[in-house]
Amino acid sequence: MLDDELRIRDGADHPFYAQFNKLDAIRHVVVAYAGNVAVGCGAFREYSGETAEIKRMFVRPVFRGQGIAPLILSDLESWAHDQRYTECILETGYNQPEAIALYNKAGYLQIPNYGPYIDVANSICFAKKNSAT
Repeated sequence: MLDDELRIRDGADHPFYAQFNKLDAIRHVVVAYAGNVAVGCGAFREYSGETAEIKRMFVRPVFRGQGIAPLILSDLESWAHDQRYTECILETGYNQPEAIALYNKAGYLQIPNYGPYIDVANSICFAKKNSAT
């Protein structure tokens, strides 16, 4: 469902972004449930020795606006802190204003685009010091 939505939002840029969202490097995943139904997810992976990269944040459309995404993000930050990461970074796109609002509200600050997102006009990157949220 996440990939389907990103394919629409990213348009022609989707294949570029999809290459950085492979699951083989992701070992830390949070899945939110309502009863027996998976309603949202998020993950992180190591970016560098002290930095975790938040990936694959998604809440099913019918469950949005209920505070699920902030809970997932908080759980990921806490787990990353437990794994001794002192900072979380992430990339999202300008075509995802809801995600940008979430990260701003959660205390993330915009940073220069990093890694594969340097010079990518549609990308916006954020960072937050990780202090056991």
